[in-house]
Amino acid sequence: MNVDFTASIPLDDSHDVVVAGGGPAGCAAALAAARRGKRTLILEAGTALGGMGTLGLVPAWCPFSDKEKIIYRGIAQEIFEDVKQGMAHIKKDAADWVPIDPEYYKRVLDKKVSEAGVDVLFGQTVISAAVDVLPGGQKRVSHIAAAYKGSLRAYAANVFIDSTGDADLTASAGFPTLYGDGETEEVQPATHCFMLSNVDEYHYHSDPVMQSVENLKPVSSAISNSGKYPLFKQHAFNHSPLGPGTVGFNAGHLWQTDPRDPYAYSASYMRGRELAHQLHEGLKEYLPHIFGASFLAQTAPAMGIRESRRIVGDYTLTVEDYLGRKTFSDEIGRNCYYLDVHLTEEESERVLAGKKVKDGSEQYMPGESHGLPRGMLAVAGAQNLLAAGRNVSCDRRVQGSIRVMPVCLVMGQAAGTWAALAGKGKDLREVEAKLLQTELKKDGAFFSS
Repeated sequence: MNVDFTASIPLDDSHDVVVAGGGPAGCAAALAAARRGKRTLILEAGTALGGMGTLGLVPAWCPFSDKEKIIYRGIAQEIFEDVKQGMAHIKKDAADWVPIDPEYYKRVLDKKVSEAGVDVLFGQTVISAAVDVLPGGQKRVSHIAAAYKGSLRAYAANVFIDSTGDADLTASAGFPTLYGDGETEEVQPATHCFMLSNVDEYHYHSDPVMQSVENLKPVSSAISNSGKYPLFKQHAFNHSPLGPGTVGFNAGHLWQTDPRDPYAYSASYMRGRELAHQLHEGLKEYLPHIFGASFLAQTAPAMGIRESRRIVGDYTLTVEDYLGRKTFSDEIGRNCYYLDVHLTEEESERVLAGKKVKDGSEQYMPGESHGLPRGMLAVAGAQNLLAAGRNVSCDRRVQGSIRVMPVCLVMGQAAGTWAALAGKGKDLREVEAKLLQTELKKDGAFFSS
């Protein structure tokens, strides 16, 4: 949709930095910019900040450590530690696969952005952008438009940050994006997370079957192969204890979920709710001593999209960079999460049938990590548009590693700091990489040396 910016649309030009999307990357970006004195606005389509950790009901943080030390630091670690404080059953030094209380997480973010002076608008869908073509061919975003309850409003800023997850702002501004691997549009399946309450705590915590993903695989496969629960086709899934008698589930795959297609996207929510019901019924049947009296309390308000559009940036991070543990001269942080690319529907069915599939995962040894170059955040050809989150510039396989929340928080802090350092009306690239690194280090970011 193209918006006529010459029409009578209310204009808000009171902000230096506008962040589209209030997930982990968007929140970290806004906090970093606002804490440096920049008037900052978050436009969030949902009704809360936090993205997958709140509205998405993802029940646990991916690891914050490289098995030796925490490497996702700065704002990432600050938020992580603050959310842990609201969960009495979590050890203070816990760093890996730590459960998330979504309601507490929402309040943590509300407080942080309020204290930093960030303006937040909910129910805002970014639909278009006005782009000026400059001498030499570079482009500059002058305004973006967002819809709210049938009305439109335009927003001007010095720098815009696309943290929509689906690169919606970048695409609406007319810059190239990628979907899939370039040859096909196949992407990772989505998951509609959910919560069960009235779970038997004694048996949940004592039965070995619930103590590891490997132990749970026979039950998961039995549910999938029973024929009673046809939507559930998974040999393993994740769960985390969130509170008394309450367990969160990251379980079930929804293929053919395309967030660009409103019909496919809407249908996935309906399938996701039915899938959650079917898995719940399967758990009650196969593990009645744990889940027999449990109640399906909630399915997530937001779909768990793992992969969608990606920007075309100044640098494209590759799986070769990951495998080579590469360090970059312009890096803005480090990452150690494994190459977590979920199975296709065909591969999942083969596994359930007892057949082998190619394992593309790659695990680092303790202490190992790779650099995150700032070029992956910069939209190619745009003077003042950055991205942060799972929609940054990278290839498909490495996107399976950098898409998770701790990494998104690190990228968001870097994008917000970079935006804050940018001169008014200037190209973001005029900010020297060394200066950005210096400022990030002051704020606690982790680098290899």
